[in-house]
Amino acid sequence: MKLAVVGGGSTYTPELVAGLGRDREVLALDSLVLHDVDRVRLDVVGGMAGRMLDRQGYRAVLELTDDLDRAVDGADFVLVQIRVGGQAARLGDETVPLACGCIGQETTGAGGFAKAFRTVPVVLDIADRVRAAAASGAWIVDFTNPVGIVTRALLDAGHRAVGLCNVAIGFQRSFARLLGVAPEQVFVDQVGLNHLTWVRGVRVDGRDVLPELAAEHGTAVAEQSGHPLALIEELAAIPSPYLHYFYAHDEVLDEQREGVPRAAVVAEIERKLLELYRDPSVTEKPTLLERRGGAFYSEAAIGLVRSLAADDGAVHVVDTANGSTLAGLRPDDAVEVPARIGRDGPVPLPQEPLAPELLGLVQHVAAYERLAAEAAVTRDRAVARKALLAHPLVGQYAKVDELADRLTADAQVSA
Repeated sequence: MKLAVVGGGSTYTPELVAGLGRDREVLALDSLVLHDVDRVRLDVVGGMAGRMLDRQGYRAVLELTDDLDRAVDGADFVLVQIRVGGQAARLGDETVPLACGCIGQETTGAGGFAKAFRTVPVVLDIADRVRAAAASGAWIVDFTNPVGIVTRALLDAGHRAVGLCNVAIGFQRSFARLLGVAPEQVFVDQVGLNHLTWVRGVRVDGRDVLPELAAEHGTAVAEQSGHPLALIEELAAIPSPYLHYFYAHDEVLDEQREGVPRAAVVAEIERKLLELYRDPSVTEKPTLLERRGGAFYSEAAIGLVRSLAADDGAVHVVDTANGSTLAGLRPDDAVEVPARIGRDGPVPLPQEPLAPELLGLVQHVAAYERLAAEAAVTRDRAVARKALLAHPLVGQYAKVDELADRLTADAQVSA
């Protein structure tokens, strides 16, 4: 079995490699290929990956290449984890909106739109190459943000793709620790859109323990979610940390205007990580990587690939087409829900309708994502403006006028 990682020069990659080594009996690969357009960075990260695999006694063949066709040739799974434009582009995503009075964030709002506009065409080109060269029935697993829009674009184009985020597995591991049980015993019923989800149930051995989790460990749950315990109790659900941008908009905007952009912080972390990766004596992922984000990324990715390969029907929280899962959304909307995973892909578990206070926001953002995906593919400026106007974190035409120009300035758009 061959796994190709597109964006293998990412500083995340050692996290994935550590998981592959740890779970090598669970997911036995014959070939692991790391691809990146930045050959210098690929060699640094790939060198680190090779030392880690050697130390773990991993038997799969590791290959590094900047040739995409070679990377995906015959691949059974292609994991896409790219960042078009690098941290410099992310810095623009986080600062340009601030100048227009909007929150700057790389996966939602105006910044998320800019990233989607840059990223979707590149990912679709990669997917076309996968379709042409990979093994029959190959799966694309997308970890590239904004995951919901990228996954939607892939599915709209007819690709065998599933999106993946680490928020749900992060909650699962935290809840298991608080409850004193093994993570495998904890089922997290997280539903919504990518980075716009709520945990409506936490089941241990089939019993919903969310009420007692909030009652006995409320401070810890509130801290991880980034929301007041009173809000969690009122909603009877735990919001994703990313809902902080909606539920505490003015507070976040003030903090961003006064603080250091996350992109600048991450760029410095990446610089230090790459220095560590260059050290031939370093054979384990450094603790600094935990500050980069992406906690439990390797477990989520490896578990999903294992289920796709083994057809085991295990449940994973993934991004996939809604179908009839969440009432009030279109069948082609990309939702993030628990799904049984087999060789033929995700089958979402049935879901109760979303409460009105959740559904309204989900419908609002789903409409934006629909327009954003279309704008990214068509490069139509009018559609781009509609997407920004539809997003609840933008939504004012005076702001849209300036943002549409600045956020698409480096990309060709039609009149």
